[in-house]
Amino acid sequence: MSVINITKGNFDLEVKKADTPVLIDFWAPWCGPCRMLSPIVDEIANETTGIKVCKVNIDEQPELAADFKVASIPTLALIKDGQLVDTSVGVKPKQMILNMLNR
Repeated sequence: MSVINITKGNFDLEVKKADTPVLIDFWAPWCGPCRMLSPIVDEIANETTGIKVCKVNIDEQPELAADFKVASIPTLALIKDGQLVDTSVGVKPKQMILNMLNR
């Protein structure tokens, strides 16, 4: 499945009402570590079934970043049944992210 770009306009439909867990990557184009993490997130989106993978550009969607209390990027947030269940800050190896998804 491809990565879905999240905005305030599609957040409820794509995240809150999702029938599968949702992994959100909070990022910005000027962020070097975000550019390092992005291909890993893209791989997970293409290789993993049963999870929706989304990205939020914090420069374009500062309200969503504030709602999730994102203080540092990249931040990954795992949402299940509309609720935040886990977060990860910084670049992580693919296996660590997969482990987070499988908890």
